[in-house]
Amino acid sequence: MNRQQELENTSIGRLLLKYSIPAIIGMLVNALYNVVDRGFIGNIPDVGNAAMAGVVITMPIVTIILGFSMLIGIGTTAYISIKLGEHQREEAEKALGNGFIIATFMALILMVLGLIFAPHLLKLFGGNEETIPYGAQYINIFLVGTLFNVLGFCFTSIMRADGSPKMSSVCMVIGCVLNIILDYVFVFVIQMGIEGAALATIISQAVTAIIGLWHFTKGKSGLKLRKHYFKCDLSVIKNIVAIGMAPATMQMAISLVQVVMNNVLNRTGGQVAVAAMGVISAVTMLVLMPIFGINQGAQPIIGYNYGAKNYRRAKETSILSMIAATIILTIGCIIIEIMPGFFVRIFDGTGEIAPVAVPGIRIYVLTLPILAVSIMGSNYFQAIGKAKVATVLSLLRQVLVLIPVIYIASSIGGLTGAWCAQPISDMICTVIVGFVLIKEFRSYKENSHEVLFKSQTSE
Repeated sequence: MNRQQELENTSIGRLLLKYSIPAIIGMLVNALYNVVDRGFIGNIPDVGNAAMAGVVITMPIVTIILGFSMLIGIGTTAYISIKLGEHQREEAEKALGNGFIIATFMALILMVLGLIFAPHLLKLFGGNEETIPYGAQYINIFLVGTLFNVLGFCFTSIMRADGSPKMSSVCMVIGCVLNIILDYVFVFVIQMGIEGAALATIISQAVTAIIGLWHFTKGKSGLKLRKHYFKCDLSVIKNIVAIGMAPATMQMAISLVQVVMNNVLNRTGGQVAVAAMGVISAVTMLVLMPIFGINQGAQPIIGYNYGAKNYRRAKETSILSMIAATIILTIGCIIIEIMPGFFVRIFDGTGEIAPVAVPGIRIYVLTLPILAVSIMGSNYFQAIGKAKVATVLSLLRQVLVLIPVIYIASSIGGLTGAWCAQPISDMICTVIVGFVLIKEFRSYKENSHEVLFKSQTSE
């Protein structure tokens, strides 16, 4: 059975397992880059607390780079999935070539701009005299590897669209394992400190990018990087950017929220609160990454079937994804609520962060079980190419609702209010996204009887 027949006829549950498990592994591995760095940095003798806060103030820059990676990587992946669903392989390869060129060009621009403006940005992002030097040490090295960072993300994302989800996971696992080994060697053996953690990251990402490049040139990929598709096609680029705009905007929004949150935390709780946020975000990241993995695994299934006008299977994929995500998020929430101190201590070598981070994380994760609707809902519209709707829904949770809530809640409740902002925003956004998604699904019942009947009889 070829890939097209598989996406059209195999049960949705089996397809989700095949595509999501490698993606979940990949997203967890991707998260471990930051989590492992923070774990080692938080345990550097004598400077762990300040160094952790220093890394936290660099996160908006890292997030901006990830946002541009998602703009091209996820946009190209979704566009390729749709074109393969329409049986237009040449258009899919054209998208691959164009995606590679604009990702390379964009990465080099981000590196140059980042190196120029990083010192000024770190102060704007909530740094002070004690934390900015540590942040500068980390981000200046990290920025040198921007090209590897962007291409690595793009290649591993596109691998899932070309039917190679296992290769995507293997590629990222290799990079992550190497990162862990190099982190230990550079930070503690060679004693390079925070700079060693950044160097370990970019070397690992370089390996991932090189493996990805090999896969699409000499490897077994069904899609190939071909020189004659390196000439930019504005119509293809427009579609890639339009589809990728939602997740990219989401990441840019996250960067803005990080800036706002860092400054609010610095004002209400000082450097320790900023460091505590680094711990909290690292722990919650480990719970959320499997959900983003399910999202990425579901995306080619939804995109292909929507492109083939098999709307029932696209809808079924979305609903089943939400159920699986809700189960994972609920389990994660329960575990964190039961033993928050255990997770905090992993990143807190000095013991100074725990008194702030433990009560903070208990509040912060309260609404994890309901996040599947808002996260999966915006992803569904992204996968079917409705970029404007996906962008607006993505912005809700991280900008339009969250930022005002941060200011209001922190002005009323101080540091505790700041921790409450995310759960409040999550509850509001889940209701809104759920309503829009239900309306979309109901439109299929009204307009697609003939298509639905055809898909049911074919199975």
